[in-house]
Amino acid sequence: MSEENDKKPENDPQLAAKIKDSARQIWLAGLGAYTKAEEDTGRFFDRLVQEGEQLESKTRGVVEKQIKTVEDRVGDVKERATGTWDKLENMFDERVSGALRRLGIHRREEIEALERRIDALEGELDRLRNASGSDEEE
Repeated sequence: MSEENDKKPENDPQLAAKIKDSARQIWLAGLGAYTKAEEDTGRFFDRLVQEGEQLESKTRGVVEKQIKTVEDRVGDVKERATGTWDKLENMFDERVSGALRRLGIHRREEIEALERRIDALEGELDRLRNASGSDEEE
C-alpha cells in the first residue's frame, strides 16, 4: 500500500514544487500586468490631458472668432435698427407736425416764441406807462 501512496500526485514532491513555482509565476505575472497597466494608464491619462489642452486651444480660437463675428453682426443690426427707428421717428414727427398745422394748432416752439414776444411787448408797455406817468407828474 505504500507503493500506491507513493504514486499518488499529492505525494510527489517534484509535482508540488512545480505547482508552487507555477503559482508564483502566475502571481508575478499578475503583479507585472498590474504595474504595466498602471504605467500605461498614467501615460494614457497624460496623453489625454495633452490632447485636451490642444483641442481647447484650437476651439478657443474658433469660439473667439465666432463670438467676434456674432458681436459684429449684432452691432450692424443695432446700427441699422437705430437708423430705422430714427427715420421712423422723424417721419412721424413730420407727419404729426403737418397734421397739426393743417388743423391750425401751432408747434411748441412757435408758441414759446410768441410768449417771448408777448413778454417783451408787456415789458415795453410797462416801460412806456411808467415813462408817461412820470411826465404827467411833472
